[in-house]
Amino acid sequence: MCTLEQRGRVFVLTLTGDGEHRLGHPLIASIRSALASVLAAAQAQPQGPGAALVTVAEGRFFSNGLDIGWAGASRARLGELVDALRPVAADLLALPMPTVAAVTGHASAGGFLLALCHDYRLMRADRGVLYMSEVDIGLPLPPYFVHVLRAKISQAHALRDVVLRGKKLRAPEAKEMGVVDVVCPGAPETAADALKLAEQLAARKWDGAVYASIRMSMFPDACRAVGIAVESDEEKSRHFASRL
Repeated sequence: MCTLEQRGRVFVLTLTGDGEHRLGHPLIASIRSALASVLAAAQAQPQGPGAALVTVAEGRFFSNGLDIGWAGASRARLGELVDALRPVAADLLALPMPTVAAVTGHASAGGFLLALCHDYRLMRADRGVLYMSEVDIGLPLPPYFVHVLRAKISQAHALRDVVLRGKKLRAPEAKEMGVVDVVCPGAPETAADALKLAEQLAARKWDGAVYASIRMSMFPDACRAVGIAVESDEEKSRHFASRL
């Protein structure tokens, strides 16, 4: 499950416990509930003092992906989980504030996707990998996974190695590929530096709605793939003109 706390301007969403943080229905529902609370707080003060979100996890794993143990051999159950995770990606991509993932442990498959849906990623150097495991376990990538991966991994060779080679990225290599922004010595430093970055971003006091709109305009295909209605260029132009 997860907890949510507010530290000044920063919301901290923590995946709790020492397990693998498998993305089954209970954890997905818990994350969505936490993000809904963050959104409600942001909307209550749309012109407030600024805010940011940090997602972090306890234990050895950031998230080891979908709960394939629950799904078993049932493709229908696995499809349920794929469909259930899609709105989490949408929630993060549309959240009206900067988002930071503190990758304090292994992030595989759906867990890797969860990290990618944040604006910034910090990762510990001493332990943990980023790993898109589908090619190794013989499962096709859901279309919205592909769109998010394309949006967030801009180097063609890095995208190829992650998706088609199943390459396990340690933090230094992930930073070299542009997949993570900051490499930290260990888990405590990763969490602390993520909070510090989030505080700096929140202190800019950006308009949350504008921030979310710009983010969605950067990644329109990914946003559409996860179910976010994105304005066309003509609609954006009219909307922009109306605000002048």
